[in-house]
Amino acid sequence: MSTPNRPKDGKPGPKAKAAPPRAGGGAKPPSAGAKSGPPARRAPTRAPSRSPRGPREDYPTAQAFIAIGANLGDAEAAVKAAMADIGALQRTVVTARSSLYRSEPVDAEGPDFINAVVAVRTGLDAEQLLVALQRLEALAGRERPFPNAPRTLDLDLLMHGNSVIDTPTLTLPHPRMRERAFVLKPLAEIAPDKVPRAALARVTGQVVKRIV
Repeated sequence: MSTPNRPKDGKPGPKAKAAPPRAGGGAKPPSAGAKSGPPARRAPTRAPSRSPRGPREDYPTAQAFIAIGANLGDAEAAVKAAMADIGALQRTVVTARSSLYRSEPVDAEGPDFINAVVAVRTGLDAEQLLVALQRLEALAGRERPFPNAPRTLDLDLLMHGNSVIDTPTLTLPHPRMRERAFVLKPLAEIAPDKVPRAALARVTGQVVKRIV
């Protein structure tokens, strides 16, 4: 019995015709001269967002505590402004703010003081921070006509990390901080571990009133 389409003389027969494509099959190639449609529009690539303040600067920091006081002019406004100005110092951020307290002058003259304490993380060393604080005092109109004169702004560096310093311009920790209720009470509010109970007990006779 002979096989269909197989030539008897061994020569290849005509090629079988390909079956027509099924309905819904692959797309037909475009005919010659056909115009192709416009290319599909690609979604725009969004550039990675960048912080308006630029890349974050990494630097080692120390925790520091600064006492703020004023008893001339609008003392309350001066203390609040100083808190903001300290937070704007180079490589420095305020991490905690105490309430405001009113106190009578201690070893000083003039009206009652408005006091507060702030905690900061800073990349400035103790001497650099001291210079920056003194600059803020000068900008606030601080004058020193005589020791313990009334002041528009008083900024005292209380502690800077674990620094122990004793130079003609800076002593850390602040040598009289444990003698002053207007320092210890706001400091205890934001950093109770820094204020021994015995130190608070020794200043109970000093009148300090929390106002805000």
